[in-house]
Amino acid sequence: MSQLFNGIYDGKKVLVTGHTGFKGSWLCFWLEKMGAQVMGYSLPPPTEPAHFNCLDLHTGSTIGDLRDAILLSKVICAFQPEIVFHLAAQPIVRTSYADPVGTYASNVIGTLHVCEACRACPSVRALVAITTDKVYVNREWWWGYREIDPLGGFDPYSSSKACADILLGSYRDSFFNRAAYGSSHHVLLAVARAGNVIGGGDWAKDRLVPDAARAAGCGQPLVIRNPRATRPWQHVLECLSGYLLLCQKLLEAKSECATAFNFGPPADDVLPVEEVIRHLRIHWPSVTYQVESSGQQPHEARTLTLDCAKARSILGWVPVWTFDRALEQTALWYRSYYEKNNVNTQKDLALYIEDAKKKGAVWAQ
Repeated sequence: MSQLFNGIYDGKKVLVTGHTGFKGSWLCFWLEKMGAQVMGYSLPPPTEPAHFNCLDLHTGSTIGDLRDAILLSKVICAFQPEIVFHLAAQPIVRTSYADPVGTYASNVIGTLHVCEACRACPSVRALVAITTDKVYVNREWWWGYREIDPLGGFDPYSSSKACADILLGSYRDSFFNRAAYGSSHHVLLAVARAGNVIGGGDWAKDRLVPDAARAAGCGQPLVIRNPRATRPWQHVLECLSGYLLLCQKLLEAKSECATAFNFGPPADDVLPVEEVIRHLRIHWPSVTYQVESSGQQPHEARTLTLDCAKARSILGWVPVWTFDRALEQTALWYRSYYEKNNVNTQKDLALYIEDAKKKGAVWAQ
């Protein structure tokens, strides 16, 4: 596995913010398997159970808040990473309505602290910051949003991530300017915007598949709020392969890649919520659901898709698993956990890499 991504992660020192979260724990697991030396900086695992606690990771771990600029800077300067993946955030739309100040502080000021810590650390060569597909001004249209489309956000979560994205663009222009790379600085900064991810080990509240898994595990029906809302669904390993490939290009000094990229599924895998649950039931018959028809709900976008042509043409990145395959592996992960107390993370990663090689994915050759 160390030869994936042209072997570039073997022996590298990588710092991951948000390592105790769903995406972060999967990323740390994959990085370790490729021979990277990983350090994490994050709040404690946000759920119980937590995917991070299910894994036998050797990742160094500092429990800290992004809003603590002094501690964050000390950790980064002490570890001297060459690579920083910034994933830590307050990621839930409905939580952002309940705590807008905390959401903006974590997502905007926290990102500012990461950028400043990286600017002060001479070892950093690549910074990949993860925002979201929800950074775009949502027109409720069916066309996929492109990286050049306007940024914005209705709800505090989307708005805060758009603010962070704009901040990252400012730091790229002001301090990590591509034209000055190799002379006044040695850091390339890129932004990754991904769609809704699924996969085993996510227990976050107010996310569709985790809510369904919890309900099925307790023998209760899932209550869904917006059955016709559409999202670009993909397995967590899909977007992580994009992040890792993007970072590979930065480490190879390809300054043209120090920009923003969308990572999402094909148009056929942009499905409404209710259809996702119906597909999930094929692989996990214990899942049942009912539609919540009463009560005022906070605003959430109804239609959202991404145009990923830029990632295909510049990075050579393409999705590996269809939505049905991603949902099948996700259902099997949760069923194995709840029915047999097994964790299928290693199995899923091996299957994904095997399928990527068969498909000819550039990073798997």
